[in-house]
Formats: sequence, structure tokens, C-alpha cells
Amino acid sequence: MKYITRSIYKLLVTHEMRNVRFKFTKAAVLKTVKEPLVLEDFKITDKLKEGQLRIAVKYCAVNMSDALICSGLSEIKPQLPYVPGFEIVGEVIESKATNADDEEEDISVGDRVLVLNKEIMGGFAEECIVDEKDVFGIPSELSYATAVSIGDSYATALIGLARRANLKKDNTILVTAAAGGLGLAAVDIAANMCKAKVIGACRLEKNTSIVRDKGAFISFEIKSPESLCKRVLKETDGKGVDVVFDAVGGEIFPSALDCVGHEGKVIVAGFASLQLPQLNINELLRRPSFSLIGVSLNNYRTHSVRIYRQSIKDVLAMCKMGVITPNISETLKLDQVNEALEHFSTDKSSGKILLKIAD
Repeated sequence: MKYITRSIYKLLVTHEMRNVRFKFTKAAVLKTVKEPLVLEDFKITDKLKEGQLRIAVKYCAVNMSDALICSGLSEIKPQLPYVPGFEIVGEVIESKATNADDEEEDISVGDRVLVLNKEIMGGFAEECIVDEKDVFGIPSELSYATAVSIGDSYATALIGLARRANLKKDNTILVTAAAGGLGLAAVDIAANMCKAKVIGACRLEKNTSIVRDKGAFISFEIKSPESLCKRVLKETDGKGVDVVFDAVGGEIFPSALDCVGHEGKVIVAGFASLQLPQLNINELLRRPSFSLIGVSLNNYRTHSVRIYRQSIKDVLAMCKMGVITPNISETLKLDQVNEALEHFSTDKSSGKILLKIAD
């Protein structure tokens, strides 16, 4: 009886394995946290689920979140081996898209697409599998490199500034970490779409010119948390700014709060310092009345997919019209992936860092 049971079990397992087919794709693979990624042939499924597409990757952006995962500092602890990378552009080579949701586009094989693949990841590879609700058609006027540089950071900035802060023409806004990927997107959106007056605060003096070129009327190095507030109050005649867009956190966050004027708004959009922003509730009472707003594009994907998708379509359209332009700091090859990840700990670049996977 035991023999029959084992035989049936083996038959079922063998049948299941036959139904799950695999193929291999060249990829940069994280095998051990805190160790360099390894370039090798990586096994991915050859059978798409309903609602999935297969993408031949052209470029993948390298983001702070990728570096944090690989270094073990992220809350996300992926099952190893693991292929990072979520901000992807490429060509659809296979599709089981249902197009059941009105918010989703009618994407077909052969289309050029931008993908924000935060749930599945896998972008540091020649091929990856994606979910249809994270796929967006790229306007013919935009190059792959431009499109991959605009999706995540610009959509986050757009929601934070236009939707949540209601930033208006001639409002004054302070952007911290203004030379980073998210910070430059916020400067671009604020200055060139909202027509606001932008103060850009940078960690390094060498990056201040990039921020001014993007549209800030003033940009300076943060020499200390205390100096940040003094400089902003000086530039605003002691009134403070209408909006703070903070992507630093850590010890800069309390000083950024001291920069906001009465009935202003503070957008918390990231923590480049790798230290979560801290705030004692009683401190709210000693400052001018202001609104504290957290913005996460991934949360919009979960709770309001319509706004998530529309914000990404909007930034692609604005880029097509020339209203906004992403800053590409450096483009590296897939076999230089570890060099790309090191940029986030060495301050070697500002703006977006890209991996070019294929022509």
C-alpha cells in the first residue's frame, strides 16, 4: 500500500514538473546578501500566467531600493537567488494580457513598454516576466533611456506635489536631496510644471549647478542640519516655504520641518540618509500649523490603481511634450552592475543610473 501511495505521489510530481517549463536568461543574480551580484544564466518560467507578459529588456534603472535589498538594509528580504531591478523598458515578446481592466492599455507583442515591476522584480536580465497592470506604452517620440528614467520618481513627485500638496504657481518649495533621482524629479515637476519657486538643498556643493539647471532659483549645500533652516528662512524673509519635499529623513528631517511656513505642507517621500524620519507628536504644537503627508507610489498601486496608472501616463505625456526632462547620470552595461550599485554609497553621481541590457 505504501509503495502504491509513493508511486502515485511521484507520478503527480512528475506531471506537475512537466507542466512547469523553464528557460534561461542572462541575468545579474544576488546569491548572498552583501556580496557582489553574479552574472549567469538564470532560470525563469517558460509558461506565463494569465495577465502576465514577457519582456525583452533594453534598459533597467538602478535605484536606491535595489542597493538596499542587495546590502541587506531593506525591509524586503527576497528569497535567494534573486534578480533585482524593477524600473524596466523593453519590447513585449509574449503576452497573456487580459486587458480586463479599463485602466490598462491594450498592449500587444512588439510594443515598446515601460514597466514598474516592484512585485516581481527581475529587471537586471535580458528577459523578465511582468504583470499587465504595471505595463505602459512608450510614446514613439521618447527613447528607451528617457522612458526608463521617468516612471517611478516622476510619478511619485507628481502625486506628492500636484495631487497631495496642490503646489501652485509662485508657491515656494524646499526640496531636500535635490540632486538625487527623486529630488531632481521633484525639482523638475515643481519648477517646470507647477511654476513654483524651488529651493534645492544638496549634500554636495558640486551638485548644486545640476539642480539650478533643472529649474531651481537657488540651490546650496547642506553643511549642517541647523544651517539648512537658517538658509531657507533667509531666502524667504523669515516666512518659511509653502511646501517641503523631503527625500532624506534622518537628522535633516527635523530641520526641514522648521523650514515650513504657517499652514504649509510637508511631503515625506523617501529617506536617502537610510534613517527613517522621527517626529515626536508634541513637536507639532511648537511649530506653525502644517500638514504632514506621506507619499508612496507603491501604496497607490495597492489602494488606487487608477491614480497609479494615470500618474505614470501623465509624466510620459509631459516628457513627450518637453515640459519635463529626466537627468541621466550614467549608463553602464549589465556586467557593470556592481559598479552601478556602488554609486549609492559613494555619491559618484546624481540623477538616474541605467543598465543597458540590449540595443
